[in-house]
Amino acid sequence: MPRLLIVHHTPSPGMQAMFEQVVAGATTDEIEDVEVVRTAALAATASDVLAADGFLLGTPANLGYISGALKHFFDTVYYPCLDSTAGRPFGCWVHGNEGTEGALRAITTITSGLSWQQVAEPVVLSGTPDAAGLSACWELGATLAAGLMPD
Repeated sequence: MPRLLIVHHTPSPGMQAMFEQVVAGATTDEIEDVEVVRTAALAATASDVLAADGFLLGTPANLGYISGALKHFFDTVYYPCLDSTAGRPFGCWVHGNEGTEGALRAITTITSGLSWQQVAEPVVLSGTPDAAGLSACWELGATLAAGLMPD
């Protein structure tokens, strides 16, 4: 069964709301035969990444960059997973009041180095997530999971 790994750093109510919608989309009843695994960024390991067929990444924008937790995740898994995960699909969501461009740039740079393939537009929200933003998070989760469904 294909596995979707959701790696997130969720330190705020806004990030929690976004995370919950990503998970809801990925686990909606229309998604069949895809295992969804949720792991905090500080707990995710190279084994988790190697066992996954696709990835969703969630981070706050901190001072124009990804969270330290997501950076730690990438530092931990980068070389052990470099060759083995090339070509796998990913998507991401970012929340922040400013500096989201730098966070997106960091994710793009690191995932490009890993040769992961972005298959959905990133969801970037500022301030309190609104209904449209939360719907976009749901769609992000559903899109990644649907793309992993067996034929």
